[in-house]
Amino acid sequence: MKDADWDRLVRQLRRGDCTPLLGAGACYGRLPAGRELSQKFAALYQYPFADAHNLPRVMQYAVTANGDPVDLKHQVCSYLQEYVPPPGVHPPAIDPHTVLARFPIETFLTTNYDDFMATALLQEKECRKDPVVQSPTWWDIEVEEPALGLPTFEEPLVYHLHGRWDDPGSLVLTDDDYLTYLVNMVEARAANDQPPLPSTVIRAMTSHPLLFVGYSLQDWNFRVLFHGLLKAMPLIRRRRHISVQLLPDLDESVADAAERARDYLERYLNDWSITIFIGTTQEFFEQLRSRM
Repeated sequence: MKDADWDRLVRQLRRGDCTPLLGAGACYGRLPAGRELSQKFAALYQYPFADAHNLPRVMQYAVTANGDPVDLKHQVCSYLQEYVPPPGVHPPAIDPHTVLARFPIETFLTTNYDDFMATALLQEKECRKDPVVQSPTWWDIEVEEPALGLPTFEEPLVYHLHGRWDDPGSLVLTDDDYLTYLVNMVEARAANDQPPLPSTVIRAMTSHPLLFVGYSLQDWNFRVLFHGLLKAMPLIRRRRHISVQLLPDLDESVADAAERARDYLERYLNDWSITIFIGTTQEFFEQLRSRM
């Protein structure tokens, strides 16, 4: 990120002209990473394949072994809510949720299951906030979701795109869940020319610049959703987004692998109007705080 990108982001945050989209990296030190969660349940259900790090595949196997997908999701939610980090792993000094809660942002989006964002908003001392928490009925596009009013600074919306842990059945967790989610997105778009999400959420994703925190934009399921939204936006209305992410695993046998990977990500994501900050979530928020 250049100084101009930081200056623009600070202005946008201060006036609430930004929609954060939180991924797993936003919870580093407070919840297990996807790989750790996957390996935990691979051991619990004696997953027999070599890719024990692949969470959706492990959970698909676990569903078959368990026999009840909702019961498995209750197990996952209980584990996450009771999680104690291993020795040497501590919550970051700067919590992304607490920092973001201080800005006059009206809509927060997340694919995480936890309640950290809503809790941070409730505990914000500068201004009383009473967040509205919701998630989609992604498993059945025929089900009409509860109507959402327009969010405000005092009553912001926290929308869990992949479900939340106080409603275990709503989790997008297994291979079948992700496929159902994406197929329903495609079918709803074909029928209604928009994803099966509330208009309030669509507006937050398309009218404001997005701040991705804790994602790899190489995830194919997320790329399908975001690419569909971008295609629906007239170029003149397209905003400039920011993504905070680490470099993917590199092949050290390739000369200048890190430089090549960085160049590729910057070029590829620039076509999506995304500027990237390469580093940890903690490093990003340390710089943001210093620039505020």
